[in-house]
Amino acid sequence: MNMQTPFRSTEQQVSFDRRELGVILSLYGRMVAAGEWRDYGISCLRRSAVFSVFRRTAEHPLYRIEKHPELRGRQGMYSVIGMDGQILKRGHDLAQVLKVLERKMLRVIKD
Repeated sequence: MNMQTPFRSTEQQVSFDRRELGVILSLYGRMVAAGEWRDYGISCLRRSAVFSVFRRTAEHPLYRIEKHPELRGRQGMYSVIGMDGQILKRGHDLAQVLKVLERKMLRVIKD
């Protein structure tokens, strides 16, 4: 008798590993502390993994941090995409790609 679970997918999903999540959540924590971000969502899909960042829970994501392993040999498997769908940065090193978001956190403080 062949017992299969109806909800189990035979296809693999792409996900962030522990190191990648550590880098992303470190930035996320700093941005939450600064009052810029308030919520996030993670999607593990067949061809990509997506970490979406929200200012408020019920709105569209401000940024999406995406991992596309199939682009590893070309322009890099990591990318940061803005609310309008524009690719802000793409590359092979996640920490370097996320620097585009850290720059947005810097503000000029006047006395």
